[in-house]
Amino acid sequence: MSKRAIDGSDFASMALLGADLLKRNAEKVNALNVFPVPDGDTGTNMNLTMTSGITELKNKQSAHLGKTAEALSKGLLMGARGNSGVILSQLFRGFSKSLAHVEQATAMDIAAALQHGVDLAYKAVVKPVEGTILTVAKEAARHAVQFARRNTEVLELMVEVHARANEALQKTPDLLPVLKQVGVVDSGGQGLVYIYEGFVQALSGAKVEVGQDSATVAAPAEINVVKHSEPTSAQAKLETLDIEFFYDMEFFIKRNVSGNSVAVFDESAYKKALSKDGDSILVITDDDIIKVHVHSRKPGDVFNLSVRYGELTDIHILNMREQHRQLLEEEETSSEANLSAAELLAGQAIDNRPTEHGFERAPYGMIAVALGEGVAELFRSSDVDVVLSGGQTMNPSTEDFVKAIEALSAEHIFIFPNNSNIILAAEQAAQLTERQVTIIPTKTIPQGIAAVLAFKEDETPERNKEWMQSAASMVISGQVTKAVRDTSIDGVEITEGHYIGLKEKSIVTSEADLLAACQALLASMLEDEGDIITILTGEDATEDVTSAICEWINENHSDLEIDLQYGGQPLYPYVFAVE
Repeated sequence: MSKRAIDGSDFASMALLGADLLKRNAEKVNALNVFPVPDGDTGTNMNLTMTSGITELKNKQSAHLGKTAEALSKGLLMGARGNSGVILSQLFRGFSKSLAHVEQATAMDIAAALQHGVDLAYKAVVKPVEGTILTVAKEAARHAVQFARRNTEVLELMVEVHARANEALQKTPDLLPVLKQVGVVDSGGQGLVYIYEGFVQALSGAKVEVGQDSATVAAPAEINVVKHSEPTSAQAKLETLDIEFFYDMEFFIKRNVSGNSVAVFDESAYKKALSKDGDSILVITDDDIIKVHVHSRKPGDVFNLSVRYGELTDIHILNMREQHRQLLEEEETSSEANLSAAELLAGQAIDNRPTEHGFERAPYGMIAVALGEGVAELFRSSDVDVVLSGGQTMNPSTEDFVKAIEALSAEHIFIFPNNSNIILAAEQAAQLTERQVTIIPTKTIPQGIAAVLAFKEDETPERNKEWMQSAASMVISGQVTKAVRDTSIDGVEITEGHYIGLKEKSIVTSEADLLAACQALLASMLEDEGDIITILTGEDATEDVTSAICEWINENHSDLEIDLQYGGQPLYPYVFAVE
């Protein structure tokens, strides 16, 4: 099928087929996870990220390629989950920016856009690792640029892109030793190859009917708000008239509208102008589309300011004073004392402290990610304000973090990801908000707990960051779970269904018996002794095994203090921390 240019409708079909093929093969991508643990979720994260992009694309369908690519990019950006999802969102964000003003793209345009996406993705990662999705995207884009110089057929270009991406994928084990050791290719790279394969199928004339209800968008990560001991909610302590900036406004500014003359957009100056009579300001700039969220007491001024930069669309405005009055009425007939997650995300001010002059933000706020009610309660009892449900099997999206950040009334917010696969999404969220946010890059629950406990209310953000990172680095983390496949890693022969013990990122033991696996793991973790060991029991922990673990510790390390806590985490019967 000869095609020298594609428009927005063509690209929409490509994106739909790419997303559909990824969705159908998500479990295969998950199976490529290097460690044989049950939370190998690269495919899941990429699928959820892509699904978010497709949902936005459907709501913003256009024959203009740049607008269609932009819609996909915006959805990917806010729905990005895990490292693979964030990188995927950045690849298409760069792609979209390159084609922003292009109604129909030639092979040369597409090749340049792919390269721009790679450039942006590499910038988004602090320490890029070769042998990953980055390498696959880079090699495919580099080849695309060269191929487009001598061939103008878009289908032939994408065939070459897919082929080179797959070729680069097969070479990832040569670049990343752990892949070669396990005998798999990179999972994120495989996910991207599936997407490119879908692109080729669409350009070849294949069709996919993906209705509005056929693709499921994951619900936002559950947010557990810190529960106060007072018998009344924060809303009951707040006077309606104390809500100073009471118009909750959200809208888009479309800058590239035919016949309109618009002012040059200065994001910094625009935010400063909004802040004169507003707060909770979020401005996401993506060339010709600007998303704005603000709480203001003068909505007319906000609209008058914004309309200078383009046409205002998708306008939503709520009166939070009216919402507050309704909540107070409901309070009289309900014994529920705590705000629900839905009320939190609707923009209610749960942590605002009313004073005679209005609202006063708390100096600090904290957000942590945890899986398991017991673990969540440990963070809440340590003064963490918001606990995002996630970690092993479900990574919070960028949008989940943005909403949690905006919901907190605090001058400075610390985020504890507690999983290496969540850090990038948290960092991306911090870049999308004007709030002061510091990411403490904790990779395990024990590191997160240690970091939170090191926090000092009366110290500066810089000193707190230093102390919390130091506290996290002093913790040795370990966890036990079941292997999901046979493999061999670092000399450890692993059998599917056996229990494996992970010390930090390394698998140190594989045993048929849960207690034996715990003992072998603890022996490795306690080689340099320690002062205290924390044991977090999961859903599959048993009283007999827990008692036997404690007895083993007392017999072999009698000077070690044991702190036994209920964690409730799934998949991992026991999580250990040695300090």
